[in-house]
Amino acid sequence: MMITFAAALNTGLRRALEDDPKVVLLGEDIGRLGGVFRVTDTLQKDFGDNRVIDTPLAESGIIGTAFGMALRGYRPVCEIQFDGFVYPAFDQIVSQVAKIHYRTGGTVSAPLTVRIPFGGGIGAVEHHSESPEAYFAHTAGLRVVSPSTPADAYLMMRQSISLPDPVIFLEPKRRYWDKAEVDFAALDADPFPLHRARICRAGTDATVVAYGGMVRTALTAAEIAAGEGHDLEVIDLRSLSPVDFDTVESSVRRTGRLIVAHEAPVFAGLGAEIAARITERCFYHLEAPVLRVGGFDIPYPPAKLERHHLPDPDRILDAVDRTFA
Repeated sequence: MMITFAAALNTGLRRALEDDPKVVLLGEDIGRLGGVFRVTDTLQKDFGDNRVIDTPLAESGIIGTAFGMALRGYRPVCEIQFDGFVYPAFDQIVSQVAKIHYRTGGTVSAPLTVRIPFGGGIGAVEHHSESPEAYFAHTAGLRVVSPSTPADAYLMMRQSISLPDPVIFLEPKRRYWDKAEVDFAALDADPFPLHRARICRAGTDATVVAYGGMVRTALTAAEIAAGEGHDLEVIDLRSLSPVDFDTVESSVRRTGRLIVAHEAPVFAGLGAEIAARITERCFYHLEAPVLRVGGFDIPYPPAKLERHHLPDPDRILDAVDRTFA
């Protein structure tokens, strides 16, 4: 069926609620309103306000409450309304949630999923268009994932909720209204592993790695590049911690070139880690230095300027030109 990214997430949450009575949803306005982006639309009506819980505007309280519930055997799924609002909960996530498994010698786990709409492209105001993924990927004890398609939105949501570990689930908000065909039965019958990267366009000349909202941008750049004589392979990273370096390495050994694209600023971003690791692994296969394409090292700009800040196909194509120079 044709379904939007947001509706696919809704279906994944619905199936999780149906399958396990210990799954509960918490967040600001997720109940009667159905969430700012309507991802949780109708779920409170169908499952009740004791399982789809409207919380006060207190992100630290949301995560702290969910953490306590996770320790008592529940599987909470928290919605942080916008990416820039996660910082009041940052201490709870990195100091408590991420460390409990290690702190208890593996005897206690925290099966908690934190949904965060992230990135720009919707013309939002301050604090509503952040890219905090590097903070969480740097924190031991957290899994960090980001789907780029409706099919992965559904599948990865179900997989994340089923894990015994805490998961930061980053949803590219500018893709909520993207539509694609999704075969739910096929995804459930033969699920693609959560922490595997996916080659979404095969190519021979250079590898472009992206994730979340940037995957579609990278694919657009690859189509343009094909008309200019460059055959680009595009990899959707999907998991940001752990990273499937094996898939990236295999691709780079074939193409000899790598470009990493993300919305977050380039400095100390996830692209830096990927560039370093692949340079270590593929030094004698690289025909050019690994290049990174990302946002500028500035606070996220006002809505009228964000098109200049967000990496677009032209910025990726410029990196392609430089890697062949």
